[in-house]
Amino acid sequence: MSEPSLRITEVFHSLQGEARSSGMPTVFVRLTGCPLRCHYCDSAYAFHGGERRSFQNLLDEVAGFGADFVCVTGGEPLAQPEAKSFLSALCDAGYHVSLETSGAMDIDGVDERVSVVLDLKTPASGEAERNLYSNIRLLSKKDQIKFVICSREDYEWSRFKVDELGLAEKVGDIWFSPSWQQVSASDLADWIVADKLKVRLQLQLHKLLWGDKPGV
Repeated sequence: MSEPSLRITEVFHSLQGEARSSGMPTVFVRLTGCPLRCHYCDSAYAFHGGERRSFQNLLDEVAGFGADFVCVTGGEPLAQPEAKSFLSALCDAGYHVSLETSGAMDIDGVDERVSVVLDLKTPASGEAERNLYSNIRLLSKKDQIKFVICSREDYEWSRFKVDELGLAEKVGDIWFSPSWQQVSASDLADWIVADKLKVRLQLQLHKLLWGDKPGV
């Protein structure tokens, strides 16, 4: 039997720029491939190519960075069926593991120790019809939901979804993130405050520090 493996675009050590562990030194394992084509995608370089690597090879590299946090991202990690087993292997190794995934992939079977950061696609993403709402019932307080806001219309859609799906009762954190160079962070902050939403404003720390480029 061949050793389990994944197609990988990059592995790097940086600060987590988003979600609950923002600012923490984190190892990022970026898987290759994604079935979605969001208009604002900042990781299109991960759609193709990559290198097939064994779980053990990846675990050895992750260990070499000496970090406690590991983020499995993409592309879309769950587009590779082996990703769920790899998430469990990381948990077994003692890491705090997060998974960045779109709302379009089935999260059933993701290890319960993983913090799922689920990106519900807004209308301006161009992929809102791909949202798999059956995922919502599988989420718990350890998990997080992200909305990337590209316009005022996206904001109104997102706040409606927070209420319609009862997200504040289901997950630990709800993030509203302004799409890079499309929506003013201060405008989004004003909308959230004016409407008294129970969500958190998210800025992409890595882009503020190093700009919009790979491997940071």
